[in-house]
Amino acid sequence: MTVITLTAENLNPFKIAQRQIEHAASLLNLPKEAVEILKHPKRVLSVTFPVKMDNGEVRVFEGYRSQHNDAVGPTKGGIRFHPDVTLDEVKALSMWMSFKCGVVGLPYGGGKGGVICDPREMSKGELERVSRGFMEAIADIVGPEKDIPAPDVYTTPQIMGWMMDTFSRLKGFNSPGVITGKPLIIGGSKGRNEATARGCVFTIQEALKDMGKTPEGATVAIQGFGNAGRIAAKLLSELGCRIVAVSDSRGAIYDPQGLDLNRVEQLKDQGDLSAYGTSFAIQPEKLLELDVDILVPAALENVITSANAAQIKASIVAEAANGPTTPEADEILFGNGVKVIPDILANAGGVTVSYFEWVQNLMNYYWSEEEVNLKLKTAMTEAYRAVQELATQYKTDLRTAAYMISMERISKAMEARGWV
Repeated sequence: MTVITLTAENLNPFKIAQRQIEHAASLLNLPKEAVEILKHPKRVLSVTFPVKMDNGEVRVFEGYRSQHNDAVGPTKGGIRFHPDVTLDEVKALSMWMSFKCGVVGLPYGGGKGGVICDPREMSKGELERVSRGFMEAIADIVGPEKDIPAPDVYTTPQIMGWMMDTFSRLKGFNSPGVITGKPLIIGGSKGRNEATARGCVFTIQEALKDMGKTPEGATVAIQGFGNAGRIAAKLLSELGCRIVAVSDSRGAIYDPQGLDLNRVEQLKDQGDLSAYGTSFAIQPEKLLELDVDILVPAALENVITSANAAQIKASIVAEAANGPTTPEADEILFGNGVKVIPDILANAGGVTVSYFEWVQNLMNYYWSEEEVNLKLKTAMTEAYRAVQELATQYKTDLRTAAYMISMERISKAMEARGWV
């Protein structure tokens, strides 16, 4: 087994994912062949495709689709549109998706895709042409029984609708199961929009129970007030939590007495949280270090590192984002008694309801929102309990325990198929 030596903190997400795999594998005593397979995606496609912009210019875009492991079933994972998309990021995210699917027992491996672009600078027409162009470029390797994409950073149900339509046109028949996170009218699932945040909240509730606490009066800071962060704030507030701080890419606000969420949402819609008042403004990085009960990182990767982990005062860190904590930071947090609910568990609600959507598409039979949310609660609660029990048994952190559950499942599937 190749061991990755990091002399300094390495923020490359692909190297981080490989290091997490090695750490969990060392506790499971998995065959080295299985570990080597798990450390690399099975297939990675790099594409370029031309798009005519509104001004008549033809611009060439670059994108990727990584399929990590399909021993358990077809690969599954989002497509992000972001100017900072990299190949290593997409590979790492596909690996994390494998373990995310595994920890909640879904019949999927992990996939992930990305296009290097800034959708905030595009018109609706340009965005549609980029969406359709990327689907045309990857159509040969995706499909309901191969690889099922979904929304991610800066992608929306409408973008998923365009992609599904493009794939269906290429195949010559309607194929709603090729992609999840679609608008309801063309095969989307009720409850999908809130699923990531709702699943995260279910795990927070379980963590609070383990600590002998209740949500009432618990203070919460949310780093990243996008879709997942915003909905998590609303759901936690409804449970009695006090949301004291939120941030977005432009800034952060903090009120120890509790923010007025309705006003915060209005300002977010207007694009300026700072209008909440200069006396409430704080440096975004300071939000992570506030003395709160619950910290929810809901933005991008590597925001909690060895440089700030020792200053984290929250009792619970619930990772609504993918990869927000580095391995070095994990060690510090665990040593300080901070309960980190890892991304592959905390934000698995999204892929769980995406699975529900895929199942409904294949059956052409659709469920009520109440049924979806009940099934989600059962899945997330059972997954949390299994991870917590294994962590207690091995005296390790929840992330390692979650990896152990997923890796053992995938390893058994690879053994049954004769791969190892």
